[in-house]
Amino acid sequence: MIKVAACQYHIDLLTSWDAYAEHLTELCENAAGQGAELLLLPEYAGLVLTGQLPESERSDLHGSIAGIQALLPCWLELCESLARRLKIHLQPGSVAVLDEDGVYRNRAWLFGPDGCLGSQDKLMMTRFELEQWQIAAGSGLKVFDTPLGKLGILICYDNEFPLLARTLAEAGVDLILAPSCTDTEAGFYRVRIGAQARALENQIAVLQSPTVGLAPWSPALDENIGRAALYVPSDYGMPANGVIAESAELCPTRSHWLIAELDLAEVRRVREQGQVFTRRDWPQQFEGGRLVLR
Repeated sequence: MIKVAACQYHIDLLTSWDAYAEHLTELCENAAGQGAELLLLPEYAGLVLTGQLPESERSDLHGSIAGIQALLPCWLELCESLARRLKIHLQPGSVAVLDEDGVYRNRAWLFGPDGCLGSQDKLMMTRFELEQWQIAAGSGLKVFDTPLGKLGILICYDNEFPLLARTLAEAGVDLILAPSCTDTEAGFYRVRIGAQARALENQIAVLQSPTVGLAPWSPALDENIGRAALYVPSDYGMPANGVIAESAELCPTRSHWLIAELDLAEVRRVREQGQVFTRRDWPQQFEGGRLVLR
């Protein structure tokens, strides 16, 4: 049994490094103080760093992500120090990173009590990211082998594509972390439905953390809506609706942790003793689902 925490992360204007560091520290200490061993923040949570830029810079879509690149080493150091000190696993959301090839990519790191465990880039980009922001797709999926279990990260839109989660499941992942950032209720539900479907298909767990709130000072994070949730397959020993826990409010006025207990051994048991075997039967769809023209 592990205790996980997914944040409904309110986008606040924090205009100094000290204010931001205090904010993130208090947030993580709050969840760890409630016994959470794994903390998840949402997609683009790192863009709250843009609040430290001059107003003219943070209000510019492209200038804002360029401006925070110099802050990222300090941000990563802070995240790692929190994970080490609090003895937690921390996925602090994602941020746009300028790579050596001159291209921005949406990247999420995972930290543990022993330091940085690596990173995962977003693989499927939304129209906004590609057409307006010029943020490119990454490549490859990573499995994070931790004392809590094998974890994978699928960032927001990635959860709407079944083969990505299937690849992680076949690599032994028991829990997918799904940081998300959506500006409409429809966008939230697309990711939510995708995340819950991935849990059902692969008989695994999916933990989702969204951004929430209005931030008129940020052209990238101006409107945010979503619920944090923990999804599992609907089966013996699991909730009938496949939802272990879900935030009550769709858009709270401050950051809020959803904390829940997750028994990954029980999730694995469903794969062997469940009412259905969606994970085992996955290949059969390619055999029986061929189009036959008559």
